[in-house]
This record gives sequence, C-alpha cells and structure tokens, in this order.
Amino acid sequence: MNKSELVAAMASKADVTQAQAGACVDAMMDIVASEVSSGGEVNIPGYVKFSRKDTKERMGRNPRTGEARLIPAGTAVKIAPGSKLKAAGKGA
Repeated sequence: MNKSELVAAMASKADVTQAQAGACVDAMMDIVASEVSSGGEVNIPGYVKFSRKDTKERMGRNPRTGEARLIPAGTAVKIAPGSKLKAAGKGA
C-alpha cells in the first residue's frame, strides 16, 4: 500500500474527504519526524513505536572493491512493532 492508497482507505473508513485524510497523514508524519529528530519518541501502544537510535563509528567494506572504509557515527530511526501489529502479521 502506498501513500495515496492509504489516504483513500482512511478517507473511506473515517468518512472524510481524501484531502482531509491526506492532511492528517501528512500532519502525523511531520509530528513523528519532528519528535524523533529532537531525540524523543512516539509510541502508539499496541501498534508502533518510533524512536531515535545513535549509531557508532565503525569499519565497513565496499562490496565492489573489498576496500575497508570508516563509516562515521550518525543517527537512525528505529521502528518497533507493537503486539497488535505483530499479531496482524501472523494472521491472527
């Protein structure tokens, strides 16, 4: 499912226009991005938890040449599924 399909499904389920549903999707993702970038987390119990993870500097390898190179420290977004999402994935 892509974003436009998600917006259409949300609009249908919530009985709102696609423009309103699209604005809600955009607002939610903006809030998640803002909170995670500032070091916080967004937790929707049972469904998903977004948080920031700091990565350490490490050695990597160019798969084409085999040359070793230093990968600098950085940040990543960690997304952890909740119990309801895990159960949905198992077909329960």
